[in-house]
Amino acid sequence: MAVLFLAPSSGTSSAAVRQRSKENSMARKAWWMAAWQWAVQEWAEVRRSARSALVEAGPERDTLVQSLKAAAAAILAWAVSGWWFQAPMALLAPWTAIAMVGSTVYQSVRTGVQQFAIIALGTLWASAAMTFTHDKTMAAMLLTLPFMMLLGNYRRFGNQGIYGATTALFVITSGVSNTSTVGHRLLETLIGAVIGLVVNAFVLPPVHLRSVRDRLVRLVGETADVLGAMAEGLRGEDGLGKSGGWHHAAGGLTVSLQSVSEARRWAMEGARWNPGGRLRRTGPQPPAFAEDARWGRVCARVLALTRTLKGLSDDSELVPPSPDFFRLLSEVLDQAGHICAVESELLSCSKTGELRERRDAAFREAWSAIGSLTDAFHRQAPSASAVGGELLLEARQLLTELAPSS
Repeated sequence: MAVLFLAPSSGTSSAAVRQRSKENSMARKAWWMAAWQWAVQEWAEVRRSARSALVEAGPERDTLVQSLKAAAAAILAWAVSGWWFQAPMALLAPWTAIAMVGSTVYQSVRTGVQQFAIIALGTLWASAAMTFTHDKTMAAMLLTLPFMMLLGNYRRFGNQGIYGATTALFVITSGVSNTSTVGHRLLETLIGAVIGLVVNAFVLPPVHLRSVRDRLVRLVGETADVLGAMAEGLRGEDGLGKSGGWHHAAGGLTVSLQSVSEARRWAMEGARWNPGGRLRRTGPQPPAFAEDARWGRVCARVLALTRTLKGLSDDSELVPPSPDFFRLLSEVLDQAGHICAVESELLSCSKTGELRERRDAAFREAWSAIGSLTDAFHRQAPSASAVGGELLLEARQLLTELAPSS
């Protein structure tokens, strides 16, 4: 019985090769396009940050100031230890000075104590190991690095624990160790710590009062955007189709709320042991802590509303309320968004009289719309009452949290 092997024709093989070549070419082109878009976006962000640092006060300018202060502290520490004292290991001074210019003066003091302690331990242990091994580098490393790496994980040293092992490496690789060189290393570390602390505490000391207000303003503005998008979407024919995006955006409010809490912590820590209140103008005090809690509750209500709308969109067995109910709900959310927008301006503006009038007017309209929404809920079919009741309850609680207190 003859067996026939049919080989593919050369035309088919060539076509397949051309097709694969075309696909590879398209894939490379897509990769280069994605890389180019990423580079353009990154460059745009860098330009935006640089422009913000130069033209307005904000986080970008704070970062610029702290970076320049760290560089100046390192240069000054090198000038003192390397140029003036001619220290044998002058590198330790600028290295320590850079780490000392922290985000707050309190952090600089705490970091300085931790760093000096771990560097002193690393220096002493490595020097003792070099003496015990008669200046044999490999043997000294075996005696030093395992212990210093374990010691560096001790929580009392915070993030500075790694400096013990790296300092020990400097000591071991620098050569012969004796009492004089150990004393020099400790002195150089102390010089860098003092210079870094003095620069951070007395040259534009960071006070972090503006960060709380800036981040709270951003949170309130983002809340207004989410409410506005929901109001606009519910007025459309297929508004619930966008509920997934609303829920995702409302979840992002939680991240912004956490950034407010972080800024509040930095503001409280920045006031400790900080001469900035007497050496420079600190500007207006941050909003009261009660505002953080209030807007946290507002974000929780917005998230609950989007969760309900998304669940209604995802579950086909749930009976949605009537179009009239959604129209009235969109009016409530629209006015709530206006309230948030005005509140954002109130937090960042000193002219509050007209803004308070606009906020109060928006709240009255929103509360009137809640009354109409309640009437529309009573006209709903029993099968739609579960979802409608939950939306009505969350909308009422949202307005209760947005009620003007002053």
